[in-house]
Parts: sequence; structure tokens; C-alpha cells
Amino acid sequence: QVQLVESGGGLVQAGGSLRLSCAASGSIFRINAMGFYRQAPGKQRELVADIIGGGVTNYADSVKGRFTISRDNAKNTVYLQMNSLKPEDTAVYYCNAVLSSYLYDTFKNYWGQGTQVTVSS
Repeated sequence: QVQLVESGGGLVQAGGSLRLSCAASGSIFRINAMGFYRQAPGKQRELVADIIGGGVTNYADSVKGRFTISRDNAKNTVYLQMNSLKPEDTAVYYCNAVLSSYLYDTFKNYWGQGTQVTVSS
């Protein structure tokens, strides 16, 4: 079993900052990628940022220059520092991990429970 536990969401005013964390635990052999997606009401879930393999990062165009993703490999934890938040960043943020649980296992997709981020204008 694999668990992804997120923390750090909340309510913040426009221009403020929040830091999300996501810790993976359980049966983990190798993590291929970790990141955050978000889903606003009435919209599809979208990639916010992820970090892959040796440390390659990807960001949605809408968050480039404002959000920074990083990870602590020893703790199987990924962080999303969100600065200059805007009302349109309001959404439920989901942690995602692509990982294998043992040698020769295939990579599988796992999701956290989601954390609400609300940015007031």
C-alpha cells in the first residue's frame, strides 16, 4: 500500500503565499515523478508542477515564475512553494506520485486526498 499525505492548504489573500507538502509512505521502491495537480469547480484537473527523475521540473504556464516545486528524496516528500497567489489559483490541489513498489514492478499512479487552496481578492 502507498499513501500520499498532503498538508499546507488554506485561505490566503491575493498576493500571499502558501507552501504545500506531500509525503509518500508505504511500499515504495522507486519514485519516478511527484507533483501537484489542481481542480477548480467546473473545470478539469490540470497539472500545476511536477519533478521527474533526476530533478527535471515542469510547470503550468499560469504558475511559472510564481510557484516552485522541490523535493526531499530522503523523505519521499515534495513541496510546492506558491507565491503571488491569485484568486484564479483557488482549487483543490492533489498530490500525484508515479512509483514502483518493488524491483521489476511497473510504475503506478497514486493520488493524495486533496487540499483546498482558496485565494481571496
